[in-house]
Parts: sequence; C-alpha cells; structure tokens
Amino acid sequence: MRGLVLTLAVTLAPLAGHAGVEQAVDDHILPAVAAFQADTTALRSAAEADCTQEAVRPAYQSAFDAWMGVAHLQFGPLEETGRGLSIAFWPDARGMVPKAVAGLVAEADPVIDDADAFAQVSVAGRGLFAIEAVLYGESYDADDYACRLAVALSRDLARTGHALAEAWDAYAEILRTAGEPGNAAYMSEAEATRELYTALMTGLEFTKDQRLGRPMGTFERPRPTRAEAWRSGRSQRNVVLSLEALRGLAAELAEAPETDAAFARAIATAEALDDPVFAGVADPAARFRLEALQQEIASIQTATATEIGAALGVSQGFNSQDGD
Repeated sequence: MRGLVLTLAVTLAPLAGHAGVEQAVDDHILPAVAAFQADTTALRSAAEADCTQEAVRPAYQSAFDAWMGVAHLQFGPLEETGRGLSIAFWPDARGMVPKAVAGLVAEADPVIDDADAFAQVSVAGRGLFAIEAVLYGESYDADDYACRLAVALSRDLARTGHALAEAWDAYAEILRTAGEPGNAAYMSEAEATRELYTALMTGLEFTKDQRLGRPMGTFERPRPTRAEAWRSGRSQRNVVLSLEALRGLAAELAEAPETDAAFARAIATAEALDDPVFAGVADPAARFRLEALQQEIASIQTATATEIGAALGVSQGFNSQDGD
C-alpha cells in the first residue's frame, strides 16, 4: 500500500509454525480471491448485457465489496506486474483517474475495442475507480462511447480478477511450503508468518491513516472529496468492510480475544457513523467521531501487537506518510 513506511522487527521467541499460515490461506485468502473473481465476472456480464449506469451499478458495488476482502493482501500476486494498482488506483492525490477517463472519452479512443491493448492503458484509466468515474459521472446513453468504455473497463477488471485467482492458486502453495527445500520466496516458516502479520498491521494503518485520515485533512482544511470511493457513496462502507476482512485474517493467525474485542468495538463505531462519504468532516461533532474511530483502530493495533505479535514472535511498528 502506497504512502506507508513499514519497520519490522523480529523477536527471538519461537513462531507458531504453519498452522496459522495454512488456515489463513485456506479459510481467508482463497475464498476472498474466489469471491473477487466471481463478482468481477458478474460485473462484466452485467455491463455486456446493459452498459447503462443504473444497470451496471449494482454489480459494480458487489465487485467493490469483494475487493475489500482482498485489498489488504498487498504482497505476492497483488504486487506482481502492478496488479493491485490496476484494480484500485487509490489514493489518487493528483486526480489522475478522472483525467485518464476524461481523456479516453474526449478522444473516443478505439483502444477500448482491443482487450490486449486496453490492458496496457495507464492504471489510472483502469480498475474500480475508473469504472466508478464512468458509472457515477456524467450521464450517458446506451449508444455513447462512455457505455462502451464501461464494458471495456468491466472486461478488463474481470480479466484481472481471473489472473489474480490463478496467481493465488500457485502462490498459496508457496506460502504453505515456506522453509521447505526449493522455496526461494520464504526461506523459513517465520517469513511466511511475518508476511501475513505485516498485511494485517499494514491494512489497519492504511484504513486509519488513508481511508479516514485523507478526507479528514486538517481541522482548518477538511477534504471530503479525498475519501475513498466517495462518488459511489462507499467511503464509510469500505472502512467497515476493511475492518471486517482484517478481523478475519487476525482470527486465522492466532487466538486473540482482546484483539477481536477491539475489532468489534471499531466496527460498531464505523457502522454507526451515518456518514456514507464522510461529508461531515467539517462539522466538529462528525470529525470527533472519525477521530474516535481512528483511536479505536490504534487500539486494535496495540492489541494485535500484544496478542498476535507476541504469539507469533513478531513485533512491529509503523510510521505513516501521506505522500501528497
């Protein structure tokens, strides 16, 4: 995840071994990746059947829901060939996504008619946020270029979802066989365990500092349109779904009742915000609720380090940088 500086230190305590890794792969990662593949395929089918905005939006929302179950796995298959960025180019500090989409539409670029060529388009012009800019931007008719663009974007995302699933079928075995002869990716069981623990802690930091912190900006200068997926009304929902996914990963890594309780508190707070796109960040009361949620996520991080980190023999600290 961009904009994060990660420092990882390993203690001398023994690690838990393969059990947590195998459970995380089989019960958390692979089902989430399969759901993403299925929902991006459904998105493609919906767009091919009727590419108008109202027709495609429900399938788009489902595909984004599925992405939130995968988005924290920022290693291996999502790192390969920039696959993660081609799915979700965010944060977008320079507004590159709407510019890329506007450029395609303005030029009526025929690249959308060639799937292989479209796969070479800038990552800012592809993926969930590019589709969002089309589906929740200016209205269009079924015979307009924008409608064809919605189809091309959906097909491209489904293609990426399929490739991600195929990549994870292979990568799952790499994680399972960490430390065995011939495994060059993970020279020990400890390395595979740390990979998953890092994904958990980095995901928490990303939600706290990016999904919440970016729209909050500063007290003097809140920036609600920097919220993730605000055009499609998903900012609050993404926070909830991200926390739920991270809670699931945490549960697979170690038994951690305090961590689970901290997750439950934060998720309840996020669900109760009643601010779908964080439009209320300029209001002191609404801002206070977001700050309180940030503190609850920080409490999850502390509990995670104390319980799961200790159980796995891993300690971890983070410093966030906005990158703007």
